[in-house]
Amino acid sequence: MARYNDSVCRLCRREGMKLFLKGERCYTDKCAFDRRGYPPGQHGQRRIKFSDYGIQLREKQKVRRIYGVSERQFRNYFAKADRQKGITGANLLILLERRLDNAIYRLGFATSRQEARQLVGGGHFAVNGRTVSIPSYLVKPDDVIEVKEKSKGMQRIKEAVEGMARRGMPQWLALEKDSLKGMVKGWPDRAELTTPPIQEQLIVELYSK
Repeated sequence: MARYNDSVCRLCRREGMKLFLKGERCYTDKCAFDRRGYPPGQHGQRRIKFSDYGIQLREKQKVRRIYGVSERQFRNYFAKADRQKGITGANLLILLERRLDNAIYRLGFATSRQEARQLVGGGHFAVNGRTVSIPSYLVKPDDVIEVKEKSKGMQRIKEAVEGMARRGMPQWLALEKDSLKGMVKGWPDRAELTTPPIQEQLIVELYSK
């Protein structure tokens, strides 16, 4: 599966807001978006007027980039959300939040979702006592997510946990900092997903055409 390998700071600039893709760097004065808050490229500083379709497309691309999923994965998540009861847009965001790499990031074991994806792929985490190396694994209430014993000494995990207070933790998760263990207390709450702001209805409108 193809992955974006260019500077992720360009993605924030392209979407016109901080997507917090670079971990701790996004909170410092080194953040590229703070220094150059306009789209990348030769014509980046020109004012662009988007059509309704363009606005919907940009919203979809923004959410894809926040969670680091491919177009095919995103379409599959949308199809699954559309089949579920309730509001399709909210269902979509809740499914994305339930990804293991996102839960690892939210718990503070990694400074970004990209780093969390690498750590999960490296087999550094267990869910309910079993090693899970699939970043797209969907967690559920009462799941216990923990750093494996052999990985508890990793400096990058320790540093991420120390900086977790800056990012905050959603109410659907709980962390035992000393034992590097997390608990899924319930389902993700759409009302908590406000940074960066997401207008999921635009994505629903895009895929409904």
